[in-house]
Amino acid sequence: MIERYTLPEMGNLWTDTYKLKTWLDVEIAVCEAQAEFGYVPSDAIAEIKAKANFDPKRVLEIEAEVRHDVIAFLTNVNEYVGDAGRYIHLGMTSSDVLDTALALQMVTSLDLILLRLEDLITVIREKAGEHRYTVMIGRSHGVHAEPMTFGFKLAGWLAEVLRNKERLLNVRKTTAVGKISGAVGTYANIEPRVEALACEKLGLKPDLASTQVISRDIHAEYVQQLALLAASIERFAVEIRNLQRTDVLEVEEYFSKGQKGSSAMPHKRNPIRSERLTGMARMVRSYAIAALENVALWHERDISHSSVERVMLPDACILTHFMVMETIDLVKNLLVYPDNMARNLNCYGGVVFSQKVMLTLVEKGVRREDAYKIVQENAHLAWNKIDGNFRDLVSNDMRVKEQLSPAEVDACFDPQHHLQHLDEVYKRLGI
Repeated sequence: MIERYTLPEMGNLWTDTYKLKTWLDVEIAVCEAQAEFGYVPSDAIAEIKAKANFDPKRVLEIEAEVRHDVIAFLTNVNEYVGDAGRYIHLGMTSSDVLDTALALQMVTSLDLILLRLEDLITVIREKAGEHRYTVMIGRSHGVHAEPMTFGFKLAGWLAEVLRNKERLLNVRKTTAVGKISGAVGTYANIEPRVEALACEKLGLKPDLASTQVISRDIHAEYVQQLALLAASIERFAVEIRNLQRTDVLEVEEYFSKGQKGSSAMPHKRNPIRSERLTGMARMVRSYAIAALENVALWHERDISHSSVERVMLPDACILTHFMVMETIDLVKNLLVYPDNMARNLNCYGGVVFSQKVMLTLVEKGVRREDAYKIVQENAHLAWNKIDGNFRDLVSNDMRVKEQLSPAEVDACFDPQHHLQHLDEVYKRLGI
């Protein structure tokens, strides 16, 4: 579980100022490691730590001239530090700073998402418990299938979010790596022990075998896991949208006082938040493709990945975090209509109990093919008719009456039969 240590806001985490701060954190950590092994005088470290700073506007001003972001940054930092600045970036290459600092941003972003994911787990678990016994119809192909409960539907959501949490915790470990290994990763001008100590100071581990960059399969996995979480949220949102349809209306997004659904139609109450989540999931998912295409860099590196990541990583992290926050509020305040669920469950005289009628006939010795035919004929007579009543048709069918008593027919239409084993699922999920 991620501890609730002090974290920046997600939006602030991807600003230029925060990015440059992480660059400085990396440079200072390397300087400290160099000093511990005697490569940098201790008094120089004290001076660097006391004076090191940067001005984002000044960095951009220098970059406009030198056309190199890290050189511009280092030039600005040295304007603050003075002579001791010659020990900053000693034996390093730009990607040592860029990739190690980027790992810090990515890990912190995951920590923020994981914290909110814990909140989402809590609200889904609570809502599932609240509706543990709220009976509704289960659907397949969009068509009524058999009874279930709304709590059981939410239990499926909870299990999926728990899997997403586990995947994100695993990818956090993979992502939390740095590299301080020089121009093509050979440690030509800096020692592996410096890298190891600097990474330890930053809460990272050294990459097992970096080139000039950390290989982008790590970043691709990271974005794919965010896309998978977004896809799960989209699944929940699409379900809410379907259940809010006028002809279903089993659940509904909270509609606040003064809210309006349409400029033309005053009656409208639209599932706008769920629709918004669906659209944002498409965006996050699109970045998974870009992340995969970033893996194949030329030789030990090129910078074709850089421009992509400047857009992809902030967008994917901010969007995913926002989606989780929206989903928390959506589930917490979701309006649930048990009466409508009961109405939909029993339409056409309970045709959804057809399997139980068929199996009961089979238990009485009727051939399965014959039992299926008897039940299907009556179900189809009732299906989609205003006065269709499957239960009455079955009760009055002589082929059924010869096999089942009225009490046995009644038992076939008891939804509790379908719910008898759900407690096992709830127990697994702590509901």
